[in-house]
Amino acid sequence: MTTITFIGAGSTVFTKNIAGDILHWPALKDATIRLMDINPARLEESQIVVGKLAATLAPAARIETHTDQRQALDGADFVIVCFQIGGYEPCTVTDFEVPKVFGLRQTIADTLGIGGIMRGLRTVPHLWSICEDMLAVCPEALLLQYVNPMAINTWAIGAKYPKIRQVGLCHSVQGTAGELARDLDIPLEEIRYRCGGINHMAFYTKFEHRQPDGSYKDLYPALRQGYLDGCFPKPSASNPRCPNKVRYEMLMRLGYFVTESSEHFAEYTPYFIKRDRPDLIEKFGIPLDEYPKRCVEQIARWEKEAEKYRRVDTIFVKQSHEYASQIINSVVTGTPSVIYGNIRNKGFVPQLPEGCAVEVPVLVDANGLQPTIVDDLAPQCIALMRTNINVQELTVEALLTENPEHIYHAAMLDPHTAAELDLDQIWSLTNELLTAHGTWLPEWARPTARSVA
Repeated sequence: MTTITFIGAGSTVFTKNIAGDILHWPALKDATIRLMDINPARLEESQIVVGKLAATLAPAARIETHTDQRQALDGADFVIVCFQIGGYEPCTVTDFEVPKVFGLRQTIADTLGIGGIMRGLRTVPHLWSICEDMLAVCPEALLLQYVNPMAINTWAIGAKYPKIRQVGLCHSVQGTAGELARDLDIPLEEIRYRCGGINHMAFYTKFEHRQPDGSYKDLYPALRQGYLDGCFPKPSASNPRCPNKVRYEMLMRLGYFVTESSEHFAEYTPYFIKRDRPDLIEKFGIPLDEYPKRCVEQIARWEKEAEKYRRVDTIFVKQSHEYASQIINSVVTGTPSVIYGNIRNKGFVPQLPEGCAVEVPVLVDANGLQPTIVDDLAPQCIALMRTNINVQELTVEALLTENPEHIYHAAMLDPHTAAELDLDQIWSLTNELLTAHGTWLPEWARPTARSVA
């Protein structure tokens, strides 16, 4: 029997989707699923939803709930982490509202930028506490980590707990492939691709269409021509606020398509969000304050769905394109699969620093995770990644050394922040954010506990 522990199971929508994926696999229908959260009300919601999922899909499965982390981890085979430290309120609101006072606007603020730095400082200590407990009660378990900022988290875990078997998981690679297939009007199953880089800034080195004779045709010329002709990107039915123009523009400049959405990518670079250039915001459809809007919409949507799930007897979900259940099934059954995962760089992307977090194709079978090497990334793509890696590295260094000066250094080197603010503003903004977050941060990072530069 396979034991799978969810830490942060109160993220009910995510837990529902991943648990549903797991329970679809024949080899996992008798699994024990442990749901752990510190919020009893949210935990109860997840217990109801996952319990009804199990009754529908896999009656032999066992569903447990826990509020004690170590108890939930004891003897687990797989650990899925899906929490958000500080939540939408107060922490996400703080990450957006304080920078606005300084004239710094953001779109998502969960991966890089000043918002991503703060989120990393809040999140990594809790991930490290999971690693401590795993070493004590389930040292061979595989950690499947879905928490942002993904690259900072994966790097920090690998640096402090190298014995933990971990992979950071995101849906940007397979999600973007689906978006491009839709633009091209080609079934996704007819497309072959390969990519590599860092989370939210990996690039497709190949994007090809399988021909009737078995050969493959490069799709990059069609993507470029479609953008020049004004045909691409096609409007998004799922979120009309977020056109995909930024990434197509970067395709024209770099020659390769990046894997994370345009709203994300706009704040990873200095080119698109500028306070004195409203024309850029309009031209590229930059959705400022997008993440808070999504949070409000998701909270309202879940309140309606939660009541519906309480009333129904059975719940059924289709399998999603998330990688977690595929990994678990491959390890348990030995059936090989290929996923894209974020792992500690041990030469897997030779042009990037050893130890940083890279996103590469990973073979999965009974032996676990076997990352592959991506050594054909274009130098211009590598150079752009390094601008983001600088911020990640300094944030991780601050966490490892408990040296708060590196938090300011990370903000100073962030491409978007540096393009908008001068050094005095960056120092003041960083200090204001650290003060505002208060006890959500580790004690060494709080300005009240030290003198500020």
